[in-house]
Amino acid sequence: MLTYSSSVSEKLSISEKQVVAVLELLNEGATIPFIARYRKDKTGALDEVQIQKIQEEAKFQQEFSERKTFIEKTITEQGKMTDFLQEKINAAETLNELEDIYLPYKPKRKTKAQTARDNGLEPLALLLLKQENIAPQNEAEAYINEKITDADMALQGARDIIAEMINEDAEVRAKMRKLFEQSATIQSKILSDKEETGIKYKDYFDFSEPVSKIPSHRTLAIMRGFMEGFLKMNILPEEETALLKIEDQFIKAHNEAAEHVKKAIKDGYRRLLQPSLESEFRMALKTKADEEAITVFAENLRQLLLSSPLGSKRTLAIDPGYRTGCKVVVLDEKGELQKTDLIFVHEKNFKVNEAEHKIRELISKYNIEAFAIGDGTAGRETEQFIKRLNTGLPVFLVNEDGASIYSASEIAREEFPDQDITVRGAVSIGRRLIDPLAELVKIDPKSIGVGQYQHDVNQVRLKEKLDQTVVSCVNAVGVNLNTAGKYLLSYVSGIGPSIAENIVNYRKEKGRFTNRKQLREVPRLGEKAFEQCAGFLRIKNGDNPLDESGVHPESYKIVEQMANDSSITLKEMIGNESIVNKLPLHSYVTENIGLHTLQDILKELKKPGLDPRQQAQAFEFANIYSIDDVKVGMIVPGQVTNLTRFGAFIDIGVKQDGLVHVSEIAHKYITDPGEVLKLNDKVMVKVTEVDLARKRIALSIKQTQELPSNRRQNFNKQEPATGNRQFVKNNQQNLSKQTEKESANMEDAISLLRKKFGK
Repeated sequence: MLTYSSSVSEKLSISEKQVVAVLELLNEGATIPFIARYRKDKTGALDEVQIQKIQEEAKFQQEFSERKTFIEKTITEQGKMTDFLQEKINAAETLNELEDIYLPYKPKRKTKAQTARDNGLEPLALLLLKQENIAPQNEAEAYINEKITDADMALQGARDIIAEMINEDAEVRAKMRKLFEQSATIQSKILSDKEETGIKYKDYFDFSEPVSKIPSHRTLAIMRGFMEGFLKMNILPEEETALLKIEDQFIKAHNEAAEHVKKAIKDGYRRLLQPSLESEFRMALKTKADEEAITVFAENLRQLLLSSPLGSKRTLAIDPGYRTGCKVVVLDEKGELQKTDLIFVHEKNFKVNEAEHKIRELISKYNIEAFAIGDGTAGRETEQFIKRLNTGLPVFLVNEDGASIYSASEIAREEFPDQDITVRGAVSIGRRLIDPLAELVKIDPKSIGVGQYQHDVNQVRLKEKLDQTVVSCVNAVGVNLNTAGKYLLSYVSGIGPSIAENIVNYRKEKGRFTNRKQLREVPRLGEKAFEQCAGFLRIKNGDNPLDESGVHPESYKIVEQMANDSSITLKEMIGNESIVNKLPLHSYVTENIGLHTLQDILKELKKPGLDPRQQAQAFEFANIYSIDDVKVGMIVPGQVTNLTRFGAFIDIGVKQDGLVHVSEIAHKYITDPGEVLKLNDKVMVKVTEVDLARKRIALSIKQTQELPSNRRQNFNKQEPATGNRQFVKNNQQNLSKQTEKESANMEDAISLLRKKFGK
């Protein structure tokens, strides 16, 4: 891919030197996390996003080049290549341009135009295109034969040829593509007799919006309704405008021949060109919508994976239930299962005294340090029961989305072959609290409740993006080599499933790792894999204190030299900021280690092995437990559970998440909730609407906050009358613009609420 470094550099506005460095490292088998973390000196400190873009753009350039070569070869083999055609191919910058040039030469099934050509009607078509003062009916009679029975049939065949010529004209297609981009609308209508069964698509029963403005979630909603057979969908500009643009290029007279050409233009547009471009734009809109939805999903997933861990605490985890009871498990500091039990504290079969006795006994016997309770069915009620025990221990409600998927998975069966799915689910809830990243990597990201239209988007691209996100998160945090399971290890740079399993087997046979060098003894973990993974694997209390840090083994000698120069031991230097800050970095620059690497080393020496995540803090919901308890005007605490482009879903502790529309998040205008919110953020919200029948709760964040001081001052300031009038006018204009943008998204919030909570 180095061949394309220049064009990649130009496209991404990244220096060619940096692009070449990245492509060389990728060709050598380096992973993106490794390059971003340990090869900053070579790349000029490019981050993972930039490196990923370089990789993707180089891949596209390669595919574009290969397609161009194929088209040139195909046209040449047909004996139709000309200097002019070659120039057009060389000048093409997009795949669409390339495909438009290739279209007339592309092998295709038998068409009306091809049949007409086979019947000898091409000369008549070319004659009509000249638009000379002829009598087309008389000219057509010369083409009557066994297959062409009359003049009208001959003229129809000629028009079929002209229609195909217009459809395959690269200039026409370019004009029409521009027209589609600028003025086409996406339209949807409900199909006959589908009003009741397709009620969830009511917002799109008679809908129209410009393709240049429609947001991705509306595109995906319409396409889902279309694919499910409820909606009819079209993408098209005004036909009259399109026909006039084509006629401007082809019509050059006012006579009978020109009228036949006009008929051919209309037929070619309706039958060939418009459907072709509609299909192209449908695919382009779908691709764009997919990418945006996938990006939202990936960012939400990143935030979820990097959720605050409780850390190594002895945890009592509970998977709540009503009739079947609450499954209780005890986990040690490493998340290993120690004990299982069952308590009944709800409905008619409750045995509260017995349950209380069991819980207190488990706390005492296993020195429990925290409670983890699943937030699903009976979650809040179980939380109430535990808090009434007044144990003094923190109680955490843990998001259990996907826990049932894990419980029934091959991974869970392998981990707990002798336990049923309820025990596995409770273990997963507890481990999510101890270390959410280590547990969530075992679950298909699509099952953990943070996506938007995840089943409608390109599944290959979705998996690719989510896998990249998981890999990025795992390597950003680092992995404890002696406690990590094979599923977590498999995401570490340079390690795959087979090597991860070999590492776990090595631990079982030889005991814990005491230094990173022992990794070389793991079967199939060669020098390249060692280079890629070593810096991301941590060994606590090992032979070398640097093994607990993010310093790569290739830099150990430099760090040892720093310690020697400071006349202290390596152990004394680590964590000693006063000494580390005095190190003269420039004196340690070598051919292979530059300032970027040295600066990263200093950060690690100051706080070795620092987990970038904050420690989990218990969260208190208000004293409400079902939607029946929720009243308009209430101000209650909540947690962000999902972010979409048009709003944030907030858990306020009543089973149904409420929706804060994007217009109700902040006093300033924002287009994306992610500008001010992140998953798991704790927020205060005001209840603005409760729909018990449809189980919907509308919330506002900004109504719980005061206006920013500068805006309060503006509203309160006394100005001359003319100044006030201008101030009011400006604010009215701004409000009008904001309201127009916000109202365009309001129907999306309603649509998603329907999807999430039912009709």
